[in-house]
Amino acid sequence: MRIDIICSDPDHPVMDWLRRWADARPEPIRILHDVADADGGTVLFLVSCSQLIGAKRRALYETCLVLHASDLPEGRGWSPLVWQILEGREEMVLSLLEADDPVDSGAIWAKRSFRIPTHATFAEISACLFDAEIALMDEALRLIAAGHEPTPQLSEGATWYPRRRPEDSRLDPAATIEDQFDLLRVSDPVRYPAYVDLRGYRYAVTLTKIAPAKTEEDQDDDRD
Repeated sequence: MRIDIICSDPDHPVMDWLRRWADARPEPIRILHDVADADGGTVLFLVSCSQLIGAKRRALYETCLVLHASDLPEGRGWSPLVWQILEGREEMVLSLLEADDPVDSGAIWAKRSFRIPTHATFAEISACLFDAEIALMDEALRLIAAGHEPTPQLSEGATWYPRRRPEDSRLDPAATIEDQFDLLRVSDPVRYPAYVDLRGYRYAVTLTKIAPAKTEEDQDDDRD
């Protein structure tokens, strides 16, 4: 079995997870950053891949799988996890599906539920997602070895998320931190930080968790 993974951004935070997974698996695994380098094999995983892969390229592999962070057919499209957190959701579903045309319409191999706490920052959110992705990749290989057949995905109930733009990470200087807390915590502090335009300049704004907040009782103890 020869396995390829395409993650189009070599600086994506999921890369640490993918490298550890590749090192731990017994099969030969390549991590690629361009669809053009995918020249065939047994399984191709598309993980945080922003490039489209056509039918001819997919046919070079026995199985071509996508990881998508929504309960498909709900939440097709771009950045589903971010949009769902901004909607106030905590319980998430990760779908493992066959790569097909149109995008995100392929047959479903498996799904996995995971939770994003309301206090989780970007690194913690990423860890929850990436742990679920690695678990589904392991499950995918078990299912393939067992001769599993995926379930066709229904189009009924399908919804779509738009591609996120820089404007979607803009903070309102007049709004409260509470009102914009979810936007702060889903913004990648390195690649795509939230920002505010104020007094003629643009400022990046990042969020760092430092310690549990003290209760009034704890503060009284400190004064004593």
